[in-house]
Amino acid sequence: MRLALTVSAAVMALSVPALAQEAAAPAAQAQVQAQAPMAGQFTRAELTTFHAAMERVTPIAQAANGAPSADQQAQMAAAIEAEGLTVDRFNAISAAVAGDPVLQARLAVIAAPAPAAGSPAASVTDQEVQAAARATAQIRDLGIQGTPTAEQAEAMGAAVQSAGLTIERFNEIATAARSADQLRARLALAEARMSASEG
Repeated sequence: MRLALTVSAAVMALSVPALAQEAAAPAAQAQVQAQAPMAGQFTRAELTTFHAAMERVTPIAQAANGAPSADQQAQMAAAIEAEGLTVDRFNAISAAVAGDPVLQARLAVIAAPAPAAGSPAASVTDQEVQAAARATAQIRDLGIQGTPTAEQAEAMGAAVQSAGLTIERFNEIATAARSADQLRARLALAEARMSASEG
């Protein structure tokens, strides 16, 4: 059976195609999307496996330049299966990721390197991440442009405190996030989840 590749760039910002059966590619992709489970049904372990499969598939897909040979398609399928996923499950996750910002953010957390033990970023708890994301959203809603006035700075401080953080801790988290990919990804995930729950 020949495999056709067509996954969205939303999958970890890569142009790696998803593997689908050869019938008409758009119809096959639509069928995969229709069969994709809700994003919340993917466990962290399954997303970690998907990420590992993506890392194996990416160089093969890039070498194919958008037109993989039968051999390259077989290599991609073998790479996916070597990580413990079926091609169908890989396609289901790919389809779900393409249209789900929360799922994209969950994968970004998995893909980001963990901060060094003992670093300021490593000390940020999940509760603090949630609070910092709430504070950031409230500050963004203030619509402040440029340097805040004294009144705006006071409103920003109130937003941080109402989210459950001290201004000092919020600033420590923001500073740590500048140099810690995983902390930035965790904050983005918290914001994506808030947006999804509001929508």
